[in-house]
Amino acid sequence: MKKLALHWQILIGMTLGVLWGIFASSTGLVSFTLDWLKPFGTIFINLLKLIAVPLVLVSLITGVSSLSDISKLSRIGSKTIGIYLGTTVLAVTMGLLLVNIFEPGKAFSPEKREEFKEQFASTTTQKSTDAAAVEQQAPLQPLIDIVPDNIFSSLTDNGSMLQVIFFALLFGIALIMIPPNKAAPVNDFFEGVNMVILKIVDIIMKFAPYGVFALLAGLVVEFAGDDPGAAVELLMVLGYYCIVVVIGLALMIAVVYPVLVTTIGKTKYKDFFKGIFPAQMLAFSTSSSAATLPVTMERCEQNLGINKEISSFVLPLGATINMDGTSLYQAVAAVFIAQAYGMDLDLMTQLGIVLTATLASIGAAAVPGAGTIMLVIVLQQAGIPVEGIALILAPDRILDMCRTVVNVTGDATVAMVVARTEGQLHPPVEETV
Repeated sequence: MKKLALHWQILIGMTLGVLWGIFASSTGLVSFTLDWLKPFGTIFINLLKLIAVPLVLVSLITGVSSLSDISKLSRIGSKTIGIYLGTTVLAVTMGLLLVNIFEPGKAFSPEKREEFKEQFASTTTQKSTDAAAVEQQAPLQPLIDIVPDNIFSSLTDNGSMLQVIFFALLFGIALIMIPPNKAAPVNDFFEGVNMVILKIVDIIMKFAPYGVFALLAGLVVEFAGDDPGAAVELLMVLGYYCIVVVIGLALMIAVVYPVLVTTIGKTKYKDFFKGIFPAQMLAFSTSSSAATLPVTMERCEQNLGINKEISSFVLPLGATINMDGTSLYQAVAAVFIAQAYGMDLDLMTQLGIVLTATLASIGAAAVPGAGTIMLVIVLQQAGIPVEGIALILAPDRILDMCRTVVNVTGDATVAMVVARTEGQLHPPVEETV
């Protein structure tokens, strides 16, 4: 019998977790679930926290240092990175606007939101204290806080992720600037460490079905208590949250990318969509930009007419640093969790989410589940309880499929725009039926 794919295992784990939670609430097994099952969910969360800092540090260093091609393609490289970062910031901002307008986290009943708030009262109080302290700060203090005075202290605090990102960017840029023969051993070292860390992520994700089962079982039990019907409220609010995320993703594909393709790319979006459609479907089924990359490159070169010189540089880079769909989802998820816990995020905190989600997307591995680890980083930087990630894990696989489609479409869009501005578009190869 073929082994079940990981995403099916996770879906089964989520389903069984919800069913067990409902069963436990109606049969008096609440204490058993909280004492003997929920701890495994906590262990899973701790594993995600464990890998967050090293993953971002090493991925960013290897990603930035690999951009030495910019010395030869400086114009193309800077243009590509600029557009990628621009669309990512736009995606995060759109996600924040939508989640603040629709406020899905406030769809919970006042009683449930109050329970969440009490559960993390110390976090909420600390948040209020921090907000009061921010009001007394100089206007450039947030900028000062990004630059660490001791990188080793920052590496031991997941809440100092922006400082880690700053150091990683600085380290990567310095690697590009020193002689290649001196940089090579360092690059090899970090490439090896990066492979080790990605393998650790693989190991952690193998535990994901069990961790998700324990998280969902504990969440439903805590939410429903002795009232199984309360679980229905949880599922309805999650459905509302999913709709908000999907609206944001749809706007990226139906509005943002068409504008870029038709105005700068000077290509009919219908032709663009037809050319890239197989890659979108593969992205939807695999939830992996990296797995889809060969098909994306083939479709862009043959069916969109993008020269290989552009596609071979822009698309692999995009699979690494361009995560528009993932970044939008992180913004919505972070504020949704904060709303569920009764936390009001001020403007500076939400701007911090924009910056963290944008920079974290650069270090996100192009594999399924990477978005969850990046979300941990965003939550910790914003001071939102990481345990709240259990709220949005149930529908995460479906949303992962949708946001990967956006990621891949964004890569192809930028490749089209760069190719057009560089005069490197040729007539596409006609498909044979």
